[in-house]
Amino acid sequence: MTISGIGGLFFRSRDPEARAAWYREHLGIHAGQDGMWEQDAGMTVFAPFPANSDYFDAEQPFMLNLRVTELDELVDRLERAGIAVEQRPEWDTEYGRFVRIHDPEGLPLELWELPS
Repeated sequence: MTISGIGGLFFRSRDPEARAAWYREHLGIHAGQDGMWEQDAGMTVFAPFPANSDYFDAEQPFMLNLRVTELDELVDRLERAGIAVEQRPEWDTEYGRFVRIHDPEGLPLELWELPS
């Protein structure tokens, strides 16, 4: 048996239509029950974390990490839309640059720009 990639991400939502619209508007992800999002080829990290990890919010079972390009432009656009963007100097690493946001229902999202 060979797994070739992640085929979908399904999660519960209090308002699925509004949440899908947020992902479409702010991140360009064709989200929603009928949405198909064509991703660029690239690596995916699939990593369980210890239950007591402080890498992301303890009340959330997972954090979604999204590969992005032109991170500075995306941060500017998100902030202009009133979305809080957390940035820390230690998140600029040899693996790339990272920032954090939360979706409308509090799911942590890590935005990752690979090193050039």
